Amino acid sequence: MDTTYFSALIALAGATLGGLTTVATTWVTQHVLLHRQTFEKTRASREKLYVAFMEETARLFADALGHQRDDVNDLVRLYVLVARMRLVATPSVIVAAETVVRRVIDAYQAPNRSLHELRLFADEGGMDPLLSFSELCRYEIQNL
Repeated sequence: MDTTYFSALIALAGATLGGLTTVATTWVTQHVLLHRQTFEKTRASREKLYVAFMEETARLFADALGHQRDDVNDLVRLYVLVARMRLVATPSVIVAAETVVRRVIDAYQAPNRSLHELRLFADEGGMDPLLSFSELCRYEIQNL
């Protein structure tokens, strides 16, 4: 084989390999970037859902401490948020959310509390029905 052809063939092979390397690098970079964006979107979406649940729970729990009700209309949004969690959350987070909902219902069924009773309730740790739920959510989001 003539050295001129051999040199041209080697140059062509090098250019082809360089081009393929560039294409492969670009594809891998785009794939990693897309994966990262999807992960961030998932994380932000879950965090937003969990925060909405916590805000609604806190509002209803505070209301329940001072009011007895048999009306379930106030609980509808809470059940919707739990249903949305069932689509994306881990089983432990769902169980914790269902436990929180039961605590809110129990608080509505309990007698109204005076400020003195609320103080004692807080001292016993009863004023934070979201503690376990929020800790599980933090763990889940950190370990996605």
